[in-house]
Amino acid sequence: MNVQLVKVEEEQKSILAHLIELYEYDFSDFEDSDVNAYGLYGYSYLDYYWTEAGRYAYFIQVDGKLAGFAMVCGYCYVSKEPDTHSMAEFFVMKKYRHRGIGKQAALEVLNSHPGSWELMVHPNNQISHVFWENVIRQAASGEKKTVENVEGVYENGLGTAYLFQV
Repeated sequence: MNVQLVKVEEEQKSILAHLIELYEYDFSDFEDSDVNAYGLYGYSYLDYYWTEAGRYAYFIQVDGKLAGFAMVCGYCYVSKEPDTHSMAEFFVMKKYRHRGIGKQAALEVLNSHPGSWELMVHPNNQISHVFWENVIRQAASGEKKTVENVEGVYENGLGTAYLFQV
């Protein structure tokens, strides 16, 4: 199984937008969100990935097939250190979960952007907590810090931030 991280080009933005809809649908289990009048969740920050520095969007591919995406930016809720990376969004389609694909892709994203990181996880997404704690344990060099009850992140709950260095 060949797992690759491929930069999303601007002309592929609509493909990423479709995958984000699947991600938002999955995430609605935690946020209790609804689709808009057009039947879409939407993602208001998508265009910024091609207009603002410090934003990166990647497709996760398995044997050349789309399996998910990762989106990195510099917006952090807790970290005040300059040049801290944030995993804005990370998604692996259900078919590809529990096979080590997400972990491999996550490690590749983190290692592609060495330095300070902040990862925010929804308080009700226990699977995500376990996943990211495992990834961080393997990726982090040095001190790791967890900050509970971060306000202003999610509509229906306080976030948990993981801060570490890669």
